[in-house]
Amino acid sequence: MNASTEEQPSSSFDTVKWGVIFLLLAGAVAGNYVYGEESVLIRAVAVVAMVGIAGLIALQTEKGRNAAIFAKEARTEVRKVVWPTRQEAVQTTGIVLVVTLLMSLLLWGLDSVLFWLVGLVTGMQV
Repeated sequence: MNASTEEQPSSSFDTVKWGVIFLLLAGAVAGNYVYGEESVLIRAVAVVAMVGIAGLIALQTEKGRNAAIFAKEARTEVRKVVWPTRQEAVQTTGIVLVVTLLMSLLLWGLDSVLFWLVGLVTGMQV
């Protein structure tokens, strides 16, 4: 995370940039609909290009820069994670499956006993 947690006011130009981003994305959706008869490849390339341009513009805003910094820091943190080995993952999965089976049998048995007791008390056997 950033050492500086002060909230910095975004410039009024950032608002214009976000408006342009919104128009680009809306244009990509509308263009894909309007030019539905065109080749799928051409429409896909156009949509990807417009989304890419919108992303580049977004990176020029304060929120976009903060998001990029956050993504880099998250990637760094993921690299620090100690992932379990295959054997550990298989053993843990087996333990979870066995405990789940035992608990389901226990709850089924408890439900059956309670169902029988309620039937005995009310005189209604099903």
